Amino acid sequence: MASSHQQFPPQKQDVQPGKEHVMDPTPKSISQDYKPSNKLHGKIALITGGDSGIGRAVAHCFALEGATVAFTYVKGIEDKDATDTLGMLMQAKAPDAKEPMALPADLGYDENCKRVVDEVVNSYGRIDILVNNAAEQYKSSTVEEIDEERLERVFRTNIFSYFFTTRHALKHMKEGSTIINSTSINAYKGNAKLLDYTATKGAIVAFTRGLALQLVGKGIRANGVAPGPIWTPLIPASFSEEEVKEFGSEVPMKRAGQPIEVAPSYVFLACNHCSSYITGQVLHPNGVFPSFS
Repeated sequence: MASSHQQFPPQKQDVQPGKEHVMDPTPKSISQDYKPSNKLHGKIALITGGDSGIGRAVAHCFALEGATVAFTYVKGIEDKDATDTLGMLMQAKAPDAKEPMALPADLGYDENCKRVVDEVVNSYGRIDILVNNAAEQYKSSTVEEIDEERLERVFRTNIFSYFFTTRHALKHMKEGSTIINSTSINAYKGNAKLLDYTATKGAIVAFTRGLALQLVGKGIRANGVAPGPIWTPLIPASFSEEEVKEFGSEVPMKRAGQPIEVAPSYVFLACNHCSSYITGQVLHPNGVFPSFS
């Protein structure tokens, strides 16, 4: 390594939300140490942004646990990643699960979220688990750099889509269903370089807590996961080569996490016999940042 802080080879991508298949090294979404135990047998799961990064690892673990999985991706940018993920899910699919499905969509708009939900329900009949995970982020030095167009774009993807997808999915969810929202450590500690992204992640925490209170009477749980620095396509698509090189070195564990290290948190929250008495909460796989939860 060139320095004691180097974590990854220098690299940069110019398009959000980034491509996993060109990253060096490829993020780890599979582990031989993960031992499935049929936790999600017979469940139908929809994961937004499930083609790569944390979403891919969650989709794969859900499939291993017996769930039928549908996921969304960005058409054109993430086509290969989506195809690769479909292949992984086919290999992991339980014998009695239905075939996985990849749905291209810009989830920043209500009609697109409704279309995705309708396609899943038309194919599978219902939704038992909704994972709101799609996100994009852009670096900025000052708040003055964040214009109206960019602010709207980030909020549409990162929080509007959570509202839109949830409100349509709930029509097809029943008692025992669960919603899991991807927030971030940045919602708790702040991030000067990712101000608009950080604001959306704080909104997701509040959305999760309010939603849990709304849904508790229906027997539907809503929780969140707030990862720390995780090696996903958003990183080379957001930061400079120098920043990518040292990504993750700031946490006490002195390294970035891998998607497979985060995915079991989603399995835990999705599984009713593991987390039936947990709602409105956030799990913090973050490399020993204080959680401030």
